Amino acid sequence: MQTRRTFLNRFLASTSTVMMPSFFHTAQGKSLAQLLANNKGQDLTHDEDFWYLIQQAYTVAPSIINLNNGGVSPQPLVVQEAVERYNRLSNEAPSYYMWRILDMGREPLRMKLADVAGCSPDELAINRNATEALETIIFGLRLKAGDEVVLTKYDYPNMINAWKQREKRDGIILKWLDFTLPLEDEDEITSIFTNAFTAKTKVVHITHIINWTGQILPAQRIASEAKERGIEVLIDAAHSFAHLDYTIPSLDCDYFGTSLHKWMSAPFGSGLLYVKKEKIKQLYPLFGAPDPESEDIRKFENLGTRSFAIEQAIGQAVNFHEMIGSKRKEQRLRYLKNYWLEKVLDMPNTYTHTSLKDDFSCALALVGVKDRKPEELANFLFNQFKIHTVAIDWENVHGVRITPNVYTTIKDLDRLVKAFAMFCES
Repeated sequence: MQTRRTFLNRFLASTSTVMMPSFFHTAQGKSLAQLLANNKGQDLTHDEDFWYLIQQAYTVAPSIINLNNGGVSPQPLVVQEAVERYNRLSNEAPSYYMWRILDMGREPLRMKLADVAGCSPDELAINRNATEALETIIFGLRLKAGDEVVLTKYDYPNMINAWKQREKRDGIILKWLDFTLPLEDEDEITSIFTNAFTAKTKVVHITHIINWTGQILPAQRIASEAKERGIEVLIDAAHSFAHLDYTIPSLDCDYFGTSLHKWMSAPFGSGLLYVKKEKIKQLYPLFGAPDPESEDIRKFENLGTRSFAIEQAIGQAVNFHEMIGSKRKEQRLRYLKNYWLEKVLDMPNTYTHTSLKDDFSCALALVGVKDRKPEELANFLFNQFKIHTVAIDWENVHGVRITPNVYTTIKDLDRLVKAFAMFCES
């Protein structure tokens, strides 16, 4: 059994080399490491001292409460400093340090990401965001005129536009699903998808967490039904990876794309593509490769010159994520959402498009006030309380999306609740 002292010493030793020492060798950083050592494997969901120390690992503005982490998350200080260090190194002699030194770090990084994803390193390509990953799939699939793709009106706009381009270019048929959010019945959700499947359906596009409202779809259930019908499964996991506690193979998908600069808190402009091993050969790369029918996942990484600083600093973000723990992180994020949302929904004229049930939502939530425009509420929150959110008007979803993160404190959310009360009274 590893003792607390041994755990602490090993953790601090690793941070001095793998992570940057500037935070974890400060008083706050050592206190955080000590808390982790003393509570290894324990439920820290309600331990505000622990999460306050997590906040100190970030450099978020004390004058603004950032509750739009659904767009992009800030990076912990150790990640920021890694980007700066690698960037300075690159500028000493770019073609040498970038191509001969930092580029050699891609394979260890691939293995590190594979450990988090629970799959083979040979099924992961490192790229710049979920859009790039998913459009690699959308434009690389061998579809022909008349082939059907099932997707929803609540998928991410970039993906919707990509599919529409394939429809216009290749004559494929897009079958759009519509529903009223929130949905809280797995059987019902799965049936909405399966009822749209026909003998011509070749692909189903599943958004694991819908970005507008935080709705979690039963991706594995839908995927399993699709597989029984010989339908390929593409999962948009931009908002679920490093947010929910799962592995990619557990979703039973063929293709998967995510952004690492969201819930992994990796550098801005970093992402991940997963292609099941036996599917790699038949998927064309988005950017030209020497052999477009290669079985090597690396054919999807022919981006030319890229930021090696951003790419290599992903490793520090993974370390930070694993330090917190995937399960612990999911539990805390869901607790934060429920903490403020339950209080707000007790106020007059408020409504939500987000479920309060664990299986159907986690950190993201959308809320509104009847007869008040989303922009009015978002502007009030920022102008009066410096709370940064985002107004949503999409299909039949209207409200303000509020998204805390691991550095968000209960004190921050108490201010949010107070602001809502004032808005409802105004």
